[in-house]
Amino acid sequence: MPSVQLPPKESALFKRVLKCYEQKQYKNGLKFCKMILSNPKFAEHGETLAMKGLTLNCLGKREEAYEFVRKGLRSDVRSHVCWHVYGLLQRSDKKYDEAIKCYRNALKLDKDNLQILRDLSLLQIQMRDLEGYRETRYQLLQLRPTQRASWIGYAIAYHLLKDYDMALKLLEEFRQTQQVPPNKIDYEYSELILYQNQVMREADLFQESLEHIETYEKQICDKLLVEEIKGEMLLKLGRLKEASEVFRNLIDRNAENWCYYEGLEKALQLRSLDERLQIYEEISKQHPRAVSPRRLPLNLVPGKKFRELMDKFLRPNFSKGCPPLFTTLKSLYSNTEKVSIIQELVTNYEASLKMNGFFSPYENGEKEPPTTLLWVQYFLAQHFDKLGQYLLALEYINAVIAGTPTLIELFYIKAKIYKHIGNLKEAAKWMDEAQSLDTADRFINSKCAKYMLRANMIKEAEEMCSKFTREGTSAMENLNEMQCMWFETECILAYQRLGRYGDALKKCHEVERHFFEITDDQFDFHTYCMRKMTLRAYVDLLRLEDTLRRHTFYFKAARSAIEIYLKLHDNPLTSESKEQDINSEVLSAKELKKMLSKQRRAQKKAKLQEDRKHTERERQQKNQKKKREEEEETASGHKEELAAEKLERVDNPLEEAIKFLIPLKTLAADNIYTHLLAFEIYFRKEKFLLMLQSVKRAFAIDSNNAWLHECLIKFSKSVSNHSNIPDIVSKVLAQEMKKIFVNKDLQRFNEDFLIHNATSLQHLLSGAKMMYFLDKSRQEKAIAIATRLDETIKDKNVKTLTKVSEALLDGSFGNCSSQYEEYRKACHNLLPLTSAFLPAVTDTALNRTIDPELLWPEI
Repeated sequence: MPSVQLPPKESALFKRVLKCYEQKQYKNGLKFCKMILSNPKFAEHGETLAMKGLTLNCLGKREEAYEFVRKGLRSDVRSHVCWHVYGLLQRSDKKYDEAIKCYRNALKLDKDNLQILRDLSLLQIQMRDLEGYRETRYQLLQLRPTQRASWIGYAIAYHLLKDYDMALKLLEEFRQTQQVPPNKIDYEYSELILYQNQVMREADLFQESLEHIETYEKQICDKLLVEEIKGEMLLKLGRLKEASEVFRNLIDRNAENWCYYEGLEKALQLRSLDERLQIYEEISKQHPRAVSPRRLPLNLVPGKKFRELMDKFLRPNFSKGCPPLFTTLKSLYSNTEKVSIIQELVTNYEASLKMNGFFSPYENGEKEPPTTLLWVQYFLAQHFDKLGQYLLALEYINAVIAGTPTLIELFYIKAKIYKHIGNLKEAAKWMDEAQSLDTADRFINSKCAKYMLRANMIKEAEEMCSKFTREGTSAMENLNEMQCMWFETECILAYQRLGRYGDALKKCHEVERHFFEITDDQFDFHTYCMRKMTLRAYVDLLRLEDTLRRHTFYFKAARSAIEIYLKLHDNPLTSESKEQDINSEVLSAKELKKMLSKQRRAQKKAKLQEDRKHTERERQQKNQKKKREEEEETASGHKEELAAEKLERVDNPLEEAIKFLIPLKTLAADNIYTHLLAFEIYFRKEKFLLMLQSVKRAFAIDSNNAWLHECLIKFSKSVSNHSNIPDIVSKVLAQEMKKIFVNKDLQRFNEDFLIHNATSLQHLLSGAKMMYFLDKSRQEKAIAIATRLDETIKDKNVKTLTKVSEALLDGSFGNCSSQYEEYRKACHNLLPLTSAFLPAVTDTALNRTIDPELLWPEI
């Protein structure tokens, strides 16, 4: 039943409730609600109850808020205000689908309510209901045809639906209503013109776009973009002479932009190498200080000409001292001929500079400054590091450090070399040394923290970051608050390596929350961008948000989470009490006493840390409460606290893994590891059709992937071993597997894979694993294949060799401790400074194994 209509006095109070809500005076609003509801005649007034609930929600009292709003809705189900308020409440809880339903119910009762229509349109664009958004914006345009947001919102709806003609008609109709003097530059009008032009370009209306940009050129603020659009459109239209003039002008403005050179080459239709080099030479004369016109020809020329141009390029950079020189040339290192020429030139420079102070023995005149030799040796250290000749790289960098022990770049490169060697603790040590030379440099501080995390030094990394985080809070919490995801993804990997799965999962969920928050934050821009006319940026934002979880940070976190949940499924963690019972049965009385004492100390330490955290939390809560009282509002809803212990002891790890997998399957479908991770989940769930889907998609991306090969054999073996597969599913599996295996049995398929990839250690490892998997009696042969280190093997790097040594220990080849020790020695001879291959030293007195890095920290 509808509630009683309020008389004038109560009606005035209700209007004041609405005004208090708008002005965020929530406590006053509650007073006025109480004044209405205290009258027995209006104690059940639905709209007042609903507004009281909405006000309570703004004060953080969520449960009470829902209670009052639902009570109000029951009292007056035909009130658009009650439905609107219920929608606002759902929206504050991020339940956008439910909020849209509430708004639609409200519109049935008051179809021309502007505020409800606006709120509905915001939710529709947030949820990408583009058809619904277009309809709502049309209603708003009909109701308020004089407001520019009505026209712009309606045009954007058509643009996002790719109905470019209608979008352009609406934009042009709206543009004609704008009164802007022809010679006056107005930023908002300029943005409208550029947005109109963007729609034209997306509709492939190149001639119209060019004419449009030329017509309104004087009224556009961004002059550089105007020239870039002209050049692009002239190229598309085949007006090459005019395009070349535009790109020449752009190069005059910025001679370091590689895209302008690419556009100029297309416009001039340069075919011969001499013509291309001549253009670069001309530009280099016009802009003698520009690097790009001297660097780009190095990509084009081979042999003798390359030597000549490289010689001219290197000498001035070494003379003036250019630290990023190697980075500039790194893309050339895919060409072995060019690499050998660079090595020959720079080693000759070094020898000559040491001998007579010149770049070559035949030069006369003024000698090079002493720093030139420093930069040559600095370059050679990076050069040999890139080639994998780590000991030679260390020799060079140590020689430079001995002469100049205060240059940060030298220690930075030394740390990098140790990282590539695989000695991460030593790498972190030298990066810390670099950081100590300039403690105010945030870049080197961040790099140092990253290296420490790679070396599993989590506490030290947090202390390093605390130099730049907010005082009074822990660095870890502040970095989480700032959404510092490079730090969090590295933390995840460090915790994962240490076997601290709960902490790793906590970080994974924190990263996932960041992406949810970023998605949610776009809500504020739906009205802001139309008000400020930043339309191009707004459309770019919407498109970015649609593919947000494709970002590498999310992929890293999701992959780690899935891998951890798979491990927890395969080996569930036992409770601490059970572990203690098992230990008490195995250990002697003395050892048990020692263990219990250690546990008590750990518990005492943990309690102290918890007390500190609790005190800190209380302090923060007081500050927050004070802030709430000052602003008379607080954010509604609270995040559920993530507990590491609960996360690593979930009931169904595979279901949790699938939650992280779903966004990857949608947005990172072009990454083979998405489908291989999906296979591993479905393999454990025995979902054969989903397993087939995963391997087929992975096969389409890279049919020769090593991990995929393992998945294919495990899949085929699982299908043949399973007897309860329905006939129709079995028929589909048999038909599809024929296409992959081509009527070969598994052993033959594996043998062909090994023959085809005889020079790749990574592939040989996967093939050898599957050989043992299919036939346990072939252990020796499988291990011999996996541990090959002859000259034909191409990928004998730290990463691959470490994978092989891990496989020898983790049971992939059964029990093979003696073979592991032989392989470790062989790898140690090959890479003597890599931590993973250093010999373990046994202390006979204590009968324990000592980490070699504790004995030889300098190695």
